[in-house]
Amino acid sequence: MFAALRVRNYRLFFLGQVVSNTGTWMQRIAQDWLVLQLTDSPFAVGVTTALQFGPMLFFGLFGGLIADRYPKRRLLLMTQSSMGLLALVLAVLTLTGVVQTWHVYLVALGLGLATVVDNPARQTFVNEMVPHRLVRNAVSLNSGNFQLARMVGPAVAGVVISVVGSGWAFAGNAASYLAVLAGLFLMRPAELQRQPTAPRGPGQLREGLRYVRGRPDILWTIVLVFFLGTFGYNFAIVLSAYTKQVWTSGADLYGLLNTAMAAGSVVGALVAARRTTSRLAGLFLSAAAFSLLLLLLGLARWLPVFAVLLVVTGFVSVTFNTLGNSTVQLATDPKLRGRVMSIYMLVFLGSTPLGSVLVGAITQHWGAPAALVVTGAVCLVATLGVGVMAARQTGVRVELDLHRDAEHHLALVHAEPGSSLLTTAPAARETLVAARTADRG
Repeated sequence: MFAALRVRNYRLFFLGQVVSNTGTWMQRIAQDWLVLQLTDSPFAVGVTTALQFGPMLFFGLFGGLIADRYPKRRLLLMTQSSMGLLALVLAVLTLTGVVQTWHVYLVALGLGLATVVDNPARQTFVNEMVPHRLVRNAVSLNSGNFQLARMVGPAVAGVVISVVGSGWAFAGNAASYLAVLAGLFLMRPAELQRQPTAPRGPGQLREGLRYVRGRPDILWTIVLVFFLGTFGYNFAIVLSAYTKQVWTSGADLYGLLNTAMAAGSVVGALVAARRTTSRLAGLFLSAAAFSLLLLLLGLARWLPVFAVLLVVTGFVSVTFNTLGNSTVQLATDPKLRGRVMSIYMLVFLGSTPLGSVLVGAITQHWGAPAALVVTGAVCLVATLGVGVMAARQTGVRVELDLHRDAEHHLALVHAEPGSSLLTTAPAARETLVAARTADRG
């Protein structure tokens, strides 16, 4: 489960990220709450989210190209430093009492611009820190790291906001970047496994898009991630509105709801870290389960039930995210990994602004429960639709033999033996068969 932590460079990176990610979650909670206090508008919270993730939508491919061309450790030193400075600016504005909504908007936009380069560089840097056999484990541990911070950060933010105000949460985030910068500085560059870089040349962005289009296993994973990222991953808007509209409570409950979801996410990430292979069938199943959980959350009206469902939702959501991330990374040519991962992160993070404005509007006009029901229904329909289209394109069909006194066979038969749609395990790329003995009665 923790094999990648034996590598010194990765261990330094992991520990720095634990502190930095906790600070980042503190800022996210404090930022959403501050905007809600300043405007009393869930739609304004959605606009803030859109500004923070919008740059990935428009410039994400360029960030991936930069990550393919330049040393990733150097890029991370630059992006993490700029994010820390932005957090410090917002802390000063808030603590001095002069902060306005447009200040928060500008800081969110600045963080989004830094994320354009930071995300593909950070996602692909794992391939330099650990050997290839440990990449899947490291990706899962990164997810667990992020979700652990998501569990601790909101709880800490709720206490800090309630006791001393949002400004100190921003200050804590600014200080947390020192940990990740220290980890990057203390690494041994000679022990990094250098990946091939992309030379300058025409048509490099198109090359990445053509590569994805020619790989059904990568293409349909990214399409599925687009729909769930657009409509399903807008919990900051929905949970803040739930806290005020449904339970008429404050920042402490908002932090606890985020912590409940993160608790399930940590368990999901640790379970994922034990996997050595992954099947795309599991990706689609986890997407369908996530969609159904959104529907159930929208129908829940009792706080304990809602909290338990959030834990399960966290488990399933991180399972889906980890499966998608590791599948795309391991299936991609190293020379194109930055561009392909930028496309992945573009649809996962860059699609969030599209959904955040829509979900914010639904939440404001019809309430948070209606927003969860609508987004859950959209995600479920999208999962089924993408699954059907993927099966048709790659020649996968389902066969069920129900003859009496015979074995029951449920098979996914592939028409193109070379495709890797069904599984990333090489031994199972042609056919996946699950058999069960005949019923006794």
